[in-house]
Amino acid sequence: MTTKPKISDREFIALMAVIMSLVALAIDSMLPALSNIADDINIMDLNDSQWIISFVFFGMSAGLLFYGPLSDAYGRKPILYIGVTLFLIGDVISIMASDLTIMLVGRFLQGFGGAACRVITVAMVRDRFEGAEMAKFMSLIMMIFILVPALAPSVGQFILFFAGWEYIFGFMFLFGFSAIMWFHFRQYETLAPEGRHPFTLFRIATRTIEVVTNPVSISFTIASGIVFGSFIAYLNTSAQIMQGLYNVGDMFAVYFGIQAFVYGASSFLNSKLLSKYSMETICLFSLSTLTITSILFFGYLQINNHEMSFAMLMIYLSTTFFSIAPLYGNFNSMAMQPFGHMAGVATSVMSAIQTFFAVIVGAIVGQMYNGTVEPLVTSFMVCGIVTLLIFTFGRKKLNKAKA
Repeated sequence: MTTKPKISDREFIALMAVIMSLVALAIDSMLPALSNIADDINIMDLNDSQWIISFVFFGMSAGLLFYGPLSDAYGRKPILYIGVTLFLIGDVISIMASDLTIMLVGRFLQGFGGAACRVITVAMVRDRFEGAEMAKFMSLIMMIFILVPALAPSVGQFILFFAGWEYIFGFMFLFGFSAIMWFHFRQYETLAPEGRHPFTLFRIATRTIEVVTNPVSISFTIASGIVFGSFIAYLNTSAQIMQGLYNVGDMFAVYFGIQAFVYGASSFLNSKLLSKYSMETICLFSLSTLTITSILFFGYLQINNHEMSFAMLMIYLSTTFFSIAPLYGNFNSMAMQPFGHMAGVATSVMSAIQTFFAVIVGAIVGQMYNGTVEPLVTSFMVCGIVTLLIFTFGRKKLNKAKA
């Protein structure tokens, strides 16, 4: 039975951001340690160390399909407990890894368990809000959430000053355990018993078909997945680019954090602009800026013998992340609009599709790293163009549905 809320909207936003940030911590805190891990577990090709990042996303894409239907049947809270427990088990396996295979098993399990954090937080927000109000709250959650990826590399780097990379995983364990305790004691169940649906394969199949055959939902879902694929490519290659190509050393965490704060500032601005402009207008402007900027910088690379100064790279990345930031909350809110009656399943299906597209794009671009930033800039340009075309199609369908 749904109990009386214990927390305010502000605490709810903070708590959802912390829960959602668990996977981000698992990814970004490890970035400064990839070369250390590669040395300790005998990874010969540095591009192979990218799999330590990618396998978290592979695990997420597998886990995302399960948690939504389960949470629709049994409630949001118990399913999140299961997911975080699996995340913590994967964390322990990673600590004990002596070779790449064991490390990837642990990382896959971290992603599989952490997928619950993404599904349940979005579903709980959708349980309480919808439309532009949901997008506003998602933007505020993203604004707080971004503090973790902004600070996580610094935390990882700080730990490496005094201890081995295993202690970074130890920090993750404490963070995850603390977050789930906060959630347990403060957050009420948002899905009332009368709003639950039996967990059956037939129901899941029919609901999945309903999501993937909705032209509005599937358009914004795929668009989100493709544009964030280039973002994963950045995560996969950021350490190699900044530490290997530009030799920034321990300053990597600072430069990485700057881009994360730019992302957070843009998310905050998006939450304010939603009171004046539609989600579609903001997304169109953001995608156009991303695409045009990437085309210009791609041309710059061709003229400048495929080279870019570090200052120019920072300018490009700042513009890119400022453009991408509003898209996550807005795309998800537009895609979720038809599915308030099945938020859990819809979130699972859409998140799985998004992550599948994103991890494939990110892995391909990451493996194309050749000692220059050209593959990364090219990926942002191509993904921006493709996403803009898909968004235009989805926007037409959305406007037709409203008419």
